[in-house]
Amino acid sequence: MRKISKLISAALVACIALTACGAKTDSKETAGKNADTTKDVSLQYIKDKGELVLGLDASFPPMGFKDDSDNIVGFDIDLAKEVTSRMGIKLKLQPINWDTKEMELQAKNIDCIWNGLSYSKDREEKMTLSKSYMTNRQVIVVPADSSIKGVADLKDKVVVVQSGSTASEAMDAKPEVKDSLKELVKVEDNVKAMLDLQAKGSDAVVMDEVVAKYYSEKNAGKFNVLSESMADEKYVIGFRKGDQALADEIVKTLEEMKKDGKLAQISKQWFGSDITTLD
Repeated sequence: MRKISKLISAALVACIALTACGAKTDSKETAGKNADTTKDVSLQYIKDKGELVLGLDASFPPMGFKDDSDNIVGFDIDLAKEVTSRMGIKLKLQPINWDTKEMELQAKNIDCIWNGLSYSKDREEKMTLSKSYMTNRQVIVVPADSSIKGVADLKDKVVVVQSGSTASEAMDAKPEVKDSLKELVKVEDNVKAMLDLQAKGSDAVVMDEVVAKYYSEKNAGKFNVLSESMADEKYVIGFRKGDQALADEIVKTLEEMKKDGKLAQISKQWFGSDITTLD
């Protein structure tokens, strides 16, 4: 019996030793796999497929929008074309629903959001954001004959904002203004917002200043862009969370464009002056 007991004990010790060795091997393999998954291969991913898919709201002039020939054009589009050309890759423009932009990124339907994307803490938590390349404000647009002269005059009025936009966030950040409204209407894009305003379906639209000025200039005498700001912002480019290598490469290319004057040239073509920043 003692011999059998000793044999069983020896077998158990051997099993434990083998299991321990196996556990160590598994741990090393797991560590290696984890190291691979945490490595930032975002830039190499784009280089390997030879294409950057840019997600945008194609109703956001002058940053990115469809012209009369149904071609997507705009300031951000021209920047992206120049950047991808210098990177030696193709650019694919992919219109998306702005309200689901983060999901489009995570699903890898797009590689970045480059279309008048304003910085916010919420967006920074969900995406990797580039440094700012332009400043922006959220402003109020009203019909030319409107009695609304400032934020205080929005009381008991119908105001329209784009769903998922920082204009919507700006209203949420001012509950005293939002609660005083007759109604806050959220629509899919700024084109619909401006059409509703023109049709007298609403009293005012809160939107990005660059877009507001574009509409005001294209429709001379029809709208007023009020001077009072609802929020001061900065435009950035959004990437999948953790895609820092890709973000850094695009910013580096923009900085090269700033040094050789190409960034200023594109800005002057769209805005009449260089209004870009890289901070």
